[in-house]
Amino acid sequence: MIKQRVGNGSSRDARRTSAVAAACALTLLAAQAATPAFAGPTEQAERIYERLAGVQPSPAVLAQMVAAINAQPGQQAGLVAAAVIATDPKTAPTFYNVTLKNMVIPWTNRNQTVFAPLNDYAATVIGMVRDNVAFNTVLSGDILYTVNSSGLPAVSPANNNHYAMAEANGVDLSATLVATQQSAAYGIPAAATAGVITTAGGAGAYFINGTNRAMFRFTMINYMCNDMQTLMDTSRPTDRIRQDVARTPGGDSRIFLNNCVGCHSGMDPNAQAFAYYNFDVTSNQLQYTPGVTQAKYHINTLNFPQGFVTPDDSWANRWRAGPNAVFGWSSALPGSGNGAKSWGQEIAGSQQFATCKVQQVYQTVCFRPPTTAADLTAAAAITSSFQSGYNLKAVFQQVAANCAGN
Repeated sequence: MIKQRVGNGSSRDARRTSAVAAACALTLLAAQAATPAFAGPTEQAERIYERLAGVQPSPAVLAQMVAAINAQPGQQAGLVAAAVIATDPKTAPTFYNVTLKNMVIPWTNRNQTVFAPLNDYAATVIGMVRDNVAFNTVLSGDILYTVNSSGLPAVSPANNNHYAMAEANGVDLSATLVATQQSAAYGIPAAATAGVITTAGGAGAYFINGTNRAMFRFTMINYMCNDMQTLMDTSRPTDRIRQDVARTPGGDSRIFLNNCVGCHSGMDPNAQAFAYYNFDVTSNQLQYTPGVTQAKYHINTLNFPQGFVTPDDSWANRWRAGPNAVFGWSSALPGSGNGAKSWGQEIAGSQQFATCKVQQVYQTVCFRPPTTAADLTAAAAITSSFQSGYNLKAVFQQVAANCAGN
């Protein structure tokens, strides 16, 4: 017969039992934390597809992806092969119609909102990615994508009806986008075309009214991942700052020297590339006047009459020196030229352009920027690979493979 303990002895035994149980629980939790949980091929395939296409894969597509992973077990190449399936227009149309479209649409408007209509700017980027067009031509190429679907109005430089109706009809962009040339579709001289800069969507957003500095600023945001506050450099010469910038705003020249100069000394020589462009609100389309500087470059001349008078579309990248040299400008390019096309090549030829695109894809696919040591190492390798051929679809595939187990 077992005698039951009473009094203080019973209380001490209860406390001892609770302490032992708590210690065992902590040991179990520690063991679980120390043992990493690895996703299997099925889970990895599902995650890759959902991150890229935004929906769950069909059983047949999932089986293809699992087979691709199992063909190279434990290898990054197997995950990339699975991601290739998840970006194939035939097996993953929503990658183009949803994921890619939602990433690009904010680039096409000043509010940077995804809730904007499909236009030729976005369609051109989506088509370039689908067709593996070298993405370093996105700011310089004579390229345009239209939608080949019955019942749509013809593409026009004066309205967005072609693309708006395609979107309203739910047309599958992955299957219907067709490449053409802006010079052929819009009548722009081929030498004046500059990728998305001279699309109707790009011109309508950033060449309308103003001084054309908006095109410069939003190109920096969308393709260099930097806004003016991180680009400011007060060490550059001021000789090409236009007349409309007051040198003593509010009667204090220190504001100009310590703030205005930081942006305008670099921005104005660059934005001179757009001197022959305007979005005409009467015709509702891009206006190009070769040899004639647009009137917007000569407004508010009395703010500082001794300021720079824009004579032509010659531009110079003053940020090749100073703090912004860190962006890795290409030594194969001269750093100056005439017009938007050569300027777009300057931007897309930089290291920062490639870094920016990889960061944007990371945010889209992994829902975070590359911040951990592992992410940064992977991002650097992906960026280097991107620069070898500028295949942005491959960047999506590599990033998705890297995030598959995270």
